[in-house]
Amino acid sequence: MSIVPSANKKSVLCCSEKDLVGDLPGARYGHSINVVHSRGKTAVVLFGGRSFIPLNQRTTEKWNSVTDCQPLVYLIDLQFGCSTAYTIKEIQDGRCFHVSVSRNDTVYIIGGHTLESNIRPPNIYKIKVDLPLGSPNITCTVLQSHLSVSSAIVTHTSPDEFLIVGGYESDSQKRMICNKVSLSNDTINIQEVETPDWTGDIKHSKTWFGAEMGHGAVLFGIPGDSKNQNSDSSFFFYVLNLGGEEVLMQSCSQGSLEEQEDSMPLEDS
Repeated sequence: MSIVPSANKKSVLCCSEKDLVGDLPGARYGHSINVVHSRGKTAVVLFGGRSFIPLNQRTTEKWNSVTDCQPLVYLIDLQFGCSTAYTIKEIQDGRCFHVSVSRNDTVYIIGGHTLESNIRPPNIYKIKVDLPLGSPNITCTVLQSHLSVSSAIVTHTSPDEFLIVGGYESDSQKRMICNKVSLSNDTINIQEVETPDWTGDIKHSKTWFGAEMGHGAVLFGIPGDSKNQNSDSSFFFYVLNLGGEEVLMQSCSQGSLEEQEDSMPLEDS
């Protein structure tokens, strides 16, 4: 997908489909995709994820079962449509819902969840990609870290700085700490930053979800009263802005239909 300027100064969002040859990554979710640049060339690095058990392996008990994808690193050349899978000896287990940040020719894989052992490994995979005239070269270094988190949100504050917000420390424990990630020539530095004044709704909710809004801003959503099984129950949304000098939290809730009799149904609004 790309944004192309037009003659009337309005940008147009274009989407094109690319057929790939070689080692094709199977359908998955919870994976990461990063762009790397090396020696004037560009490639895409795809890693991790989770997928459903293949149809020919499903039984009645395993019909909706999922499994971690193989711990392969896919290098995709979008110009020629080539995909190559690499086995990295330092990466032994599948991982999904991790955080990934990149700078130049290096991708950092942080946190994530491993289904088989039900753990969130604290180590970081530093994947470096060299794109010479011949075959690409991929090296991986395992770095020690204290971040044990899955399903976190990453937002840029500058080209070399990112913020990690939200996510889970375990299946039932949300991660309420925020971290700043700084990338330099060949190093990564992770520091804890000021924690927002989380509202009571956020603190006591079992689940939360969200997405990056750019420039240090994150949109959070939590379900309303969990005791209400009505599909029309409310959701509450918050904008967390970590990009300025102050940490700002703003509520922008969507009330329930019971309180807004004249509002459109949620699926239409």
